[in-house]
Amino acid sequence: MRIGILSAGGDCPGINAAIRGVGKTAIIEYGMEVVGIANGFSGLINLETIPLQEHLLSGILTLGGTILGTSRMKPFRKQEGDPVENKPEAIKMNYEKLGLDALVCIGGNGTQKTAHLLSLEGLNVIGIPKTIDNDVWGTDTTFGFDSAVNIATDAIDRLHSTANSHKRVMVIEVMGHTAGWIALYAGMASGGDIILIPEIEYDMDRVAEVLLERSHKGKAYSIVVVAEGIENPKKKSAGSHIAKQITKMTNLEVRETILGYTQRGGSPSPHDRILATQYGAHAAELIYNRKFGNMVSLQGNDITHIPLSEVGGKVKLVPSNHELIQRGRYMGVSFGEKR
Repeated sequence: MRIGILSAGGDCPGINAAIRGVGKTAIIEYGMEVVGIANGFSGLINLETIPLQEHLLSGILTLGGTILGTSRMKPFRKQEGDPVENKPEAIKMNYEKLGLDALVCIGGNGTQKTAHLLSLEGLNVIGIPKTIDNDVWGTDTTFGFDSAVNIATDAIDRLHSTANSHKRVMVIEVMGHTAGWIALYAGMASGGDIILIPEIEYDMDRVAEVLLERSHKGKAYSIVVVAEGIENPKKKSAGSHIAKQITKMTNLEVRETILGYTQRGGSPSPHDRILATQYGAHAAELIYNRKFGNMVSLQGNDITHIPLSEVGGKVKLVPSNHELIQRGRYMGVSFGEKR
């Protein structure tokens, strides 16, 4: 069999580990030929390929980013000025031209939706879920999430000391798109005092009240962790908005830090290397067994798969009754709700 691999959407730690997991398993265990597709789905349209012999897959396990490159081009969305009139048809033609028996699509929600649509067009497709946001439906965890939480936690840990030294309120904005997974996990792991996530409606009066209560109790500083996707009337930086509101309402000294793309860069954590490797190996196994139209997933302790038809167009958000939220409340962490 001859298979293609591409990575689409935003980059994250662990993509290369997944490419390696697919490629090495396909070549060594199943005797397949592996072709890398450069720059996401645009590489299939423009026939940008990289032969992936087994020796080329060595040494990439620890690398951040993706050796194949990526893009956010959406084949099923028409955009003004597109040089290719019918992108799905071009992908189908080049899939045949390359002699592919299957295509592995590594990506987040948008990529998995596109993978499903391509499977409806007759392509043999397997999806692998990746994103730091951890918001892909149908899997307990995406690789990239653990690395991002580690980076955010380390940054917040460092801010504790300067916040304490200067008796300040530190507001830290983390990524996560419309989901609060990174904010919840990094906030709890780093001892955040207030954690604001999109899934829980916050009240600015309550946020100010909590900070003033802490100040009156003689607590020298406070840490406020803010998910980028929270309700934000200004439609700009959520962290900046919260910091300005706290300053206005409390007269406390406030500083903001926006972690931004640092959360998506660098070497993947050991957990993400292992998870991505397991996902990649399982994808190769699904191809060998001709179980196309599925996305690899983690459910409990099992690496399994779920139909792509059940994944596309859905987003996995933090449940309001998530155990970590409940435990946080018991320990005095505020999520900004009204009393």
